Amino acid sequence: MSLPPIHPEGRVFVAIAAILTFGLFWFSAVAGTIGIFAALCVAAFFRDPARVPPPDTSAVVAGGDGRIEAIVHVPPPPELGLGETARLRISTFLSLFNVHVNRVPVSGTVRQVRYTPGKFFNASLGKASTDNERNAVLIVTPDGAEVVVVQIAGLVARRILCTLKEGQLVRAGDRMGLIRFGSRVDIYLPAGTKTPVRIGQTAVGAETVLANLTE
Repeated sequence: MSLPPIHPEGRVFVAIAAILTFGLFWFSAVAGTIGIFAALCVAAFFRDPARVPPPDTSAVVAGGDGRIEAIVHVPPPPELGLGETARLRISTFLSLFNVHVNRVPVSGTVRQVRYTPGKFFNASLGKASTDNERNAVLIVTPDGAEVVVVQIAGLVARRILCTLKEGQLVRAGDRMGLIRFGSRVDIYLPAGTKTPVRIGQTAVGAETVLANLTE
């Protein structure tokens, strides 16, 4: 069985951990063994396994691995200028043990990418969606539906990486970046959208279907 690849953003951290581990063995075998464990943890955090999105092009998939933390109807992030009309927001909390590579939730065109500095509350808290550092992306599907995906930093996470650019064509399941060491991904769907997922359910990025925009 092959091991999943490491995301490019994490390779430098894995290299540093490996070098430190080598140095620890000069002090003692116990310290070196602890270093090996720490290096493996770093490598596991930045793992980037392959995913297979559903063939249905109208499906909205999870933007990350983790626990469905909230399903509410609220206005989208104000920095996108989409108004105050409530939309369905599905929030996924990514713990330290989850895969932290974020995925594009729906196929379409990237219309806006907006970074907003903020606080670093625990990403599992509801106020993290509005108060924490975040990066909001508006994607418009070929049928004109607006879907927003927001990368949110958490208590430990202090670095959001987003590789998407305005005007870029994307497909559901594409990699879009990551958030280091614990985070949250919010997805806003058009008003009236139904979802089959439930709070507490485990989501798999790029594979778990959150909604179907044609239903």
